[in-house]
Amino acid sequence: MKRIRLLSAAAALSVLAPSLWADITLPEIFNSHMVLQRNVKLPVWGNASPGEKVSVSFNGQEKTAQADQQGQWKLELDPVPAGGPFQMTVKGNNQITLVDVLVGEVWLCSGQSNMEWGLGGVDNGAREVAAANYPNIRLFHVQKDWQGMPIARFNLPVEWKPCTPANVPAFSAVGYFFGRELSKKLNVPIGLINSSWGGTRIEPWTPPVGFKQVPALKDIVTFLDQKDPSSPVHKELALKVANEYRAWAEQTVTNVNTGKTLTNPPGCPDVILPFRDCQQPTVLFNGMINPLVPFAICGAIWYQGESNLDEGMVYAEKMKALIQGWRTVFNNPDMPFYFAQLAPFNYQNDPAIGARLWEAQSWVAKNVSNTGMAVINDIGNLNDIHPRNKQDVGLRLANLALKRTYKLDYMAAEFPVFKGMKIDGNRMKIALDNAQGLKTRDGKTPNWFEICTVDGIFKPADAVIEGESIILSANGVAAPVAMRFAWSIVAEPNLVNGNNLPAASFRAGEIPVRGDLDQLVPEAKEYQLVCAIDPTKPQMMENNFNITYTIDRRTEITGEIVSIAYFLKLYRNNSAEFVFVSMDPFTKDMKKIGVPVKSINDRFQMQVRNLFVKSNVQGVANGTFADGGNIEFWDCNYSPANAANIPNASSDTLDFGDQMDTGASPGYGCMQVHNFAQKQTVFAFNKWQGGGNADLGIGNSPVGNPDWTFRDNAKEYQNGILLVLVKTK
Repeated sequence: MKRIRLLSAAAALSVLAPSLWADITLPEIFNSHMVLQRNVKLPVWGNASPGEKVSVSFNGQEKTAQADQQGQWKLELDPVPAGGPFQMTVKGNNQITLVDVLVGEVWLCSGQSNMEWGLGGVDNGAREVAAANYPNIRLFHVQKDWQGMPIARFNLPVEWKPCTPANVPAFSAVGYFFGRELSKKLNVPIGLINSSWGGTRIEPWTPPVGFKQVPALKDIVTFLDQKDPSSPVHKELALKVANEYRAWAEQTVTNVNTGKTLTNPPGCPDVILPFRDCQQPTVLFNGMINPLVPFAICGAIWYQGESNLDEGMVYAEKMKALIQGWRTVFNNPDMPFYFAQLAPFNYQNDPAIGARLWEAQSWVAKNVSNTGMAVINDIGNLNDIHPRNKQDVGLRLANLALKRTYKLDYMAAEFPVFKGMKIDGNRMKIALDNAQGLKTRDGKTPNWFEICTVDGIFKPADAVIEGESIILSANGVAAPVAMRFAWSIVAEPNLVNGNNLPAASFRAGEIPVRGDLDQLVPEAKEYQLVCAIDPTKPQMMENNFNITYTIDRRTEITGEIVSIAYFLKLYRNNSAEFVFVSMDPFTKDMKKIGVPVKSINDRFQMQVRNLFVKSNVQGVANGTFADGGNIEFWDCNYSPANAANIPNASSDTLDFGDQMDTGASPGYGCMQVHNFAQKQTVFAFNKWQGGGNADLGIGNSPVGNPDWTFRDNAKEYQNGILLVLVKTK
């Protein structure tokens, strides 16, 4: 009887066992109407019961895999040429059948609002939508979702859809026009994955592995490590906070029982708290890209940068991280990456901000392999950040892909770019690549060219086309040293090549770091340059503990310091104001004479002797002042109280004798030299962590506090230079 019972139990289990198994599932990217990438191995993956055998049948081949202990399985199908429609069958405990599967070219379309912008909102949108009947183009539109950690499945519904007037109105217009051109020229199915979100920065789209490959972004790597609940540094910080709270809680109980005053609870560092919004690093990759990985794609197109506008060449580093990160996660080391340079738009701030971002984008196109940039400075709308001409954007990106990725003879793909410069007396010859048939699209003289001499003031240049080069000159410029083209975010230059493709903005030459200092101030010739910075756009690093200099020789210069000097020159509206100030040394440490950041711990509030001032700013007292100078150099906050008892200082306004608040560090920060005998600020550079909102000025501020605190005005200057100099023996 026992044996019979055992057999009966075994039989019962065999009947019940299949119902205990989980059904196999596929990621959302695998469904009917999808497009698979042709001529490459095709990863297919999903979930099942641990140990379950899964088979995938497609176009005459069958591959199998076994789910691991976490129920995950993955296999690769052999490469398949373009064609279809096919059927894909996935079998395990259950069976999934996908129909109308095509094989062709698959591209990821991503970025912010100009990539997200739907077809219905473009020029002639209604007509474009009505004509968008391309059954061999398939659309996959990812819903907006940010996540603190990578997710394997999309949280919101998403599916492949054929390109029809009913399905296309809200789909990326740039993506659609790109795919339409590929479809026409390649005559193969096209799959377009739109994963974009208006107003977003580049960092949220980048995977951690991308940041780790770019040394310049180590601060972001550190931030992500501290955010990661599985990392040792996160656990250490979290346990420290927990212990502090535990001690505070115990002390609080004691205070309550003994009638003592309670204390505030300890703070929790934000870096170990969950991500707070969609703009933080990796969160859009986690929610909107990672569920696609490792689906086989040919490449990516990208239209983004408006939300990173003020970052200059830092943006190039972030683009490198994005490109290399995507290439890594999609296991496509040389994946093509084509992007749109931002269109001109009146952001109503420093016009050069946009030009510096254009420069970063151009650098990526030139220096990062298998990338290309579509120049669109001829199709913008200075009053609309979303130009409606998305047709040319998609077309130009497609032409880049057709020539470079698909190796078609497409001369209409390449844009005029800077090649080289030669100076001959008062003329400059600028050579361009991709400049066959160079002309202007309106038949007028080439515009938006400027040249300058050593003084750093740019003047409009007369430009003449000579073959594939431009000859530049300007009245009053006898010895030019540098030039720039379309160096403004509102520039809509008329220079094009024979294919009517516009030239990208660029600059060339170099203004000597000392500029015209030695001509303006002959006394400065005895001083060595220690470090230099553009104070109109300072860049911080290491969580605001340090600042980036354009030149830093603090560890190179030897000898005893006998005099310290500062030269500040600010450019605005084709004019410049400057001040040179020198003084007896207030320190012998070369590291402590620059911008007083937290990492150096250089806080000085003291009088200095033998102040020498020379300036072209009206009202600034020039000359030598034996006892009339003092400095306020610190990284912390401060208040108006005349803590140092400086003559002529006020306790009501921020000026010459302010009181340091060392507890708030790194805080507001100030770097100020004063001529208190004349009741003057010689120069002030405050709040450098504010970038374009730093405080900056020569002489007393005409409004507010005399020392420029709270002016937030650095962005009002086109550019500037702050030189730190020493005389040694």
